Amino acid sequence: MNDKKDASGNLLPDEVRLTPAGKFVRKTSLDELPQLINVLKGDMSLIGPRPLLVSYLPLYNEYQKRRHEVKPGITGWAQVNGRNAISWGKKFDYDVWYVDHLTFLLDIKILVLTVLKVIKSDGISSDTSATMELFTGTGNSKLCD
Repeated sequence: MNDKKDASGNLLPDEVRLTPAGKFVRKTSLDELPQLINVLKGDMSLIGPRPLLVSYLPLYNEYQKRRHEVKPGITGWAQVNGRNAISWGKKFDYDVWYVDHLTFLLDIKILVLTVLKVIKSDGISSDTSATMELFTGTGNSKLCD
Protein backbone atom coordinates (compact mmCIF):
# COMPACT_ATOMS: atom_id res chain seq x y z
CA MET A 1 0.00 0.00 0.00
CA ASN A 2 1.27 3.46 -0.80
CA ASP A 3 0.81 6.76 1.04
CA LYS A 4 -1.00 8.74 -1.69
CA LYS A 5 -3.06 11.65 -0.37
CA ASP A 6 -5.78 13.91 -1.70
CA ALA A 7 -5.41 17.68 -2.18
CA SER A 8 -6.20 18.25 1.51
CA GLY A 9 -3.45 15.88 2.65
CA ASN A 10 -5.78 13.06 3.70
CA LEU A 11 -4.88 9.49 2.81
CA LEU A 12 -6.82 8.16 -0.16
CA PRO A 13 -9.08 5.11 0.43
CA ASP A 14 -7.31 1.77 0.82
CA GLU A 15 -8.62 0.43 -2.51
CA VAL A 16 -6.90 3.34 -4.31
CA ARG A 17 -3.63 3.00 -2.38
CA LEU A 18 -3.38 -0.79 -2.64
CA THR A 19 -0.76 -1.66 -5.27
CA PRO A 20 -0.84 -4.82 -7.43
CA ALA A 21 1.96 -6.28 -5.32
CA GLY A 22 0.02 -5.40 -2.15
CA LYS A 23 -3.11 -7.07 -3.53
CA PHE A 24 -1.11 -10.25 -4.20
CA VAL A 25 0.47 -10.23 -0.73
CA ARG A 26 -2.95 -9.75 0.91
CA LYS A 27 -4.63 -12.36 -1.30
CA THR A 28 -2.03 -14.99 -0.41
CA SER A 29 -1.77 -13.81 3.24
CA LEU A 30 2.00 -13.49 2.92
CA ASP A 31 1.72 -10.31 4.98
CA GLU A 32 1.06 -12.52 8.01
CA LEU A 33 4.42 -14.33 7.92
CA PRO A 34 6.38 -11.72 9.95
CA GLN A 35 3.96 -12.30 12.83
CA LEU A 36 5.45 -15.77 13.27
CA ILE A 37 8.37 -14.02 14.97
CA ASN A 38 5.92 -12.69 17.57
CA VAL A 39 4.59 -16.23 18.07
CA LEU A 40 8.13 -17.57 18.58
CA LYS A 41 8.84 -14.77 21.08
CA GLY A 42 5.66 -15.68 23.00
CA ASP A 43 3.95 -12.33 22.39
CA MET A 44 1.27 -13.93 20.22
CA SER A 45 -0.34 -17.29 19.64
CA LEU A 46 -1.05 -18.97 16.33
CA ILE A 47 -4.76 -18.97 17.25
CA GLY A 48 -6.63 -16.19 19.03
CA PRO A 49 -8.40 -12.92 18.36
CA ARG A 50 -6.48 -10.87 15.81
CA PRO A 51 -4.70 -7.90 17.37
CA LEU A 52 -6.35 -4.59 16.52
CA LEU A 53 -5.00 -1.06 16.47
CA VAL A 54 -3.89 0.30 19.85
CA SER A 55 -5.94 3.43 19.10
CA TYR A 56 -9.09 1.27 19.43
CA LEU A 57 -8.43 0.39 23.11
CA PRO A 58 -10.39 3.30 24.63
CA LEU A 59 -13.33 2.56 22.29
CA TYR A 60 -14.08 -0.96 23.57
CA ASN A 61 -17.05 -1.62 25.80
CA GLU A 62 -16.78 -4.26 28.57
CA TYR A 63 -18.00 -7.04 26.28
CA GLN A 64 -15.50 -6.15 23.54
CA LYS A 65 -12.62 -6.01 26.04
CA ARG A 66 -13.15 -9.72 26.76
CA ARG A 67 -11.23 -10.54 23.57
CA HIS A 68 -8.08 -9.62 25.53
CA GLU A 69 -8.55 -12.48 28.01
CA VAL A 70 -6.40 -14.65 25.72
CA LYS A 71 -3.26 -13.94 23.70
CA PRO A 72 -3.84 -12.42 20.28
CA GLY A 73 -3.34 -14.75 17.34
CA ILE A 74 -2.40 -14.77 13.69
CA THR A 75 -5.73 -16.38 12.91
CA GLY A 76 -8.88 -16.90 14.89
CA TRP A 77 -12.56 -17.78 14.95
CA ALA A 78 -13.55 -14.41 13.41
CA GLN A 79 -11.07 -14.92 10.55
CA VAL A 80 -12.46 -18.32 9.58
CA ASN A 81 -16.00 -16.99 9.86
CA GLY A 82 -15.67 -14.05 7.52
CA ARG A 83 -12.36 -12.25 8.01
CA ASN A 84 -12.81 -8.63 6.88
CA ALA A 85 -16.16 -9.33 5.19
CA ILE A 86 -18.05 -9.32 8.52
CA SER A 87 -19.19 -6.42 10.68
CA TRP A 88 -17.30 -5.26 13.75
CA GLY A 89 -20.15 -6.57 15.88
CA LYS A 90 -19.84 -10.07 14.41
CA LYS A 91 -16.06 -9.92 14.75
CA PHE A 92 -16.33 -9.15 18.48
CA ASP A 93 -19.01 -11.82 18.92
CA TYR A 94 -16.74 -14.43 17.31
CA ASP A 95 -13.72 -13.28 19.35
CA VAL A 96 -15.60 -13.50 22.65
CA TRP A 97 -17.17 -16.82 21.65
CA TYR A 98 -13.63 -18.13 21.09
CA VAL A 99 -12.55 -16.91 24.54
CA ASP A 100 -15.50 -18.77 26.09
CA HIS A 101 -15.00 -22.01 24.11
CA LEU A 102 -11.20 -22.28 23.87
CA THR A 103 -10.02 -25.89 23.39
CA PHE A 104 -7.17 -27.62 21.62
CA LEU A 105 -9.61 -29.23 19.17
CA LEU A 106 -11.14 -25.84 18.34
CA ASP A 107 -7.65 -24.50 17.62
CA ILE A 108 -6.99 -27.43 15.25
CA LYS A 109 -10.31 -26.74 13.51
CA ILE A 110 -9.40 -23.06 13.13
CA LEU A 111 -5.99 -23.96 11.66
CA VAL A 112 -7.59 -26.26 9.06
CA LEU A 113 -10.27 -23.70 8.19
CA THR A 114 -7.62 -20.98 7.92
CA VAL A 115 -5.70 -22.97 5.31
CA LEU A 116 -8.92 -23.38 3.32
CA LYS A 117 -9.73 -19.64 3.60
CA VAL A 118 -6.24 -18.70 2.39
CA ILE A 119 -6.46 -21.11 -0.55
CA LYS A 120 -9.86 -19.67 -1.53
CA SER A 121 -8.78 -16.04 -0.82
CA ASP A 122 -12.08 -15.73 0.99
CA GLY A 123 -13.13 -12.66 3.03
CA ILE A 124 -10.03 -10.55 2.39
CA SER A 125 -12.01 -7.34 1.87
CA SER A 126 -15.12 -5.91 3.43
CA ASP A 127 -18.12 -5.00 1.28
CA THR A 128 -17.22 -1.31 1.40
CA SER A 129 -13.42 -1.27 1.64
CA ALA A 130 -10.34 -3.05 0.28
CA THR A 131 -9.36 -3.80 3.88
CA MET A 132 -11.63 -3.19 6.90
CA GLU A 133 -13.46 -0.06 7.95
CA LEU A 134 -12.11 1.77 10.98
CA PHE A 135 -13.63 0.78 14.30
CA THR A 136 -15.59 3.69 15.79
CA GLY A 137 -16.46 2.22 19.16
CA THR A 138 -19.72 0.58 18.23
CA GLY A 139 -20.73 -2.74 16.79
CA ASN A 140 -23.66 -4.11 14.86
CA SER A 141 -24.23 -6.95 17.31
CA LYS A 142 -26.82 -6.63 20.05
CA LEU A 143 -24.11 -7.90 22.39
CA CYS A 144 -21.63 -5.18 21.40
CA ASP A 145 -23.78 -2.05 21.46
